[in-house]
Amino acid sequence: MKRFLITLLIYSFIQPVFAWNVSELFTNHDERSVRRTIMSQVKYANKTNFEKFIGTYDSEYESCDGFNLEVYSNLVKDIWETYKDIHYGIKIKNIKVEDNRAVVEVTEYSNADIKLTDNVNGALKSESESIYYLRKSNDGKWKVLSDLVLDERTSMLYGEAKNLDIKLDAPLQVQEDTEYSASLEFVPPEGTLAIASISSDKVEYPQKAAKEVFRTMPEDNILERLFTSNSDKVNEYVVASIGLTKTDVCDLSIKLSLTGFGYVIRRVNVIPAKIEECVNEQAK
Repeated sequence: MKRFLITLLIYSFIQPVFAWNVSELFTNHDERSVRRTIMSQVKYANKTNFEKFIGTYDSEYESCDGFNLEVYSNLVKDIWETYKDIHYGIKIKNIKVEDNRAVVEVTEYSNADIKLTDNVNGALKSESESIYYLRKSNDGKWKVLSDLVLDERTSMLYGEAKNLDIKLDAPLQVQEDTEYSASLEFVPPEGTLAIASISSDKVEYPQKAAKEVFRTMPEDNILERLFTSNSDKVNEYVVASIGLTKTDVCDLSIKLSLTGFGYVIRRVNVIPAKIEECVNEQAK
């Protein structure tokens, strides 16, 4: 993967200390400004301040999934309207600055309590490894020009499903038009019948619902499925859907009740696809 490199300017050996300190001063100033931009996104997101949040993005922004600023803005609005009180967090792992460009490697978190009905509550959790590409404008402000999601895992679980240890395995990246496998593993609560499905679909907006085919979980509690990655230069999501049911017998009648359900989502980046094109473009 191509990345920006910090160019170190070496002055005459007559004034080496002075030259290094000046270079370091400007580098640190830009790094602090870049860090403030990234951290302000988290602050504005937690306050659902849409205008200020979107204001941290460059007008020419385009994500590595092909979303421009208008599409991304609509996506953010939809998420904030659908899921209330999401808490966002971020850990900045590395910052590299060269001239008016910067690359920031981060780990991002989000979680929320979600309420479906008065009797059914759930939990939303997400974690991702991402790279942000920033550009400094003429007025000296750093704004996000693009971003690349390297790995992403999201779960939305309700009822008894919230207590499950669910593992959804899929490759981080695959070649286009190539077969790959995904597997789902969890142990259902005792006395519970578990059904599940695994599907895949392109990363797009608006997101289309994938066709689900539910199956009873095998005796070894591992469900597997094969997919063929698309050849449309679009990244994908692998989505596992699960349902937990219990059977009650009363007066010779059988009653089936749903005790838990949910979704676990894993990103699969398709190569060559937007991910490779984006990295090459941002490295120019």
